[in-house]
Amino acid sequence: MSTNDYQPAKVWSENKALGGTWGSINRPTAGARHEATLPTGKHPLQLYSLGTPNGQKVTILLEELLALNEQGAEYDAHLIRIGEGDQFSSGFVAVNPNSKIPALLDTSTTPATRVFESGAILVYLAEKFGHFLPKDPAGRTETLNWLFWLQGAAPYVGGGFGHFYHYAPVKIEYAIDRFTMEAKRQLDLLDKQLGEHRYIAGDEYSIADIAIWPWYGTLVQGLMYEAAEFLDAASYKNVVRWADEIAQRPAVKRGRIVNRTWGPEDQQLAERHDASDFAKLGL
Repeated sequence: MSTNDYQPAKVWSENKALGGTWGSINRPTAGARHEATLPTGKHPLQLYSLGTPNGQKVTILLEELLALNEQGAEYDAHLIRIGEGDQFSSGFVAVNPNSKIPALLDTSTTPATRVFESGAILVYLAEKFGHFLPKDPAGRTETLNWLFWLQGAAPYVGGGFGHFYHYAPVKIEYAIDRFTMEAKRQLDLLDKQLGEHRYIAGDEYSIADIAIWPWYGTLVQGLMYEAAEFLDAASYKNVVRWADEIAQRPAVKRGRIVNRTWGPEDQQLAERHDASDFAKLGL
């Protein structure tokens, strides 16, 4: 049946495989699917993640904190293979009932504190260590404005544009056009903001930059969905300038490869348990 012939049923039912890269793991129900205990390392912070844009947000912030000599930010980054369903284990669901990476367990508190949703983890760590979130009300609010913008906007780039342009088993013109238009609108918004400021929320590097760069920075650099030419990314000159600057930060170079299991071998660190783990990659 062609897409033009499809008519939704009165009540949807799961009666066929979705297909595509992630279709085999999608279900319309929440909760654990199998019993498994999460591994635990030696550091106060236990991260369970994968090196997707949402995962990179947290590992970049942790590496930035360690670069400031915040030793309490030492962490173990355990690999969660979402393609194999690790996020549906009973152990993972206990940390994040939504079964999405990343999930963080702070064992320095009694009892241990669970933090899920990448934006919440960024705020938690920024407040815990006192960095990358301005303390003055105006600066804090502007930073959170952009962090919450990202949390709402990124699904259009990931689940929308990225899915239909790159991952979907069939190319649907309407879906690609719809999400491309929104992705370009968002890039234009960022380009205008970065035309007036060095960083996203002003003159200081913050968790807003750390949250937005793994999505929109890598998008314009051609590292995501192989879509830079299609989106005419080079035309967003302020975003490109900002993306290139952020990419050169040593902590970003380290954080973006943690829990990464694809791409060039020197850009992969499946798990991170000590700062020395980067040495073999020259970082």
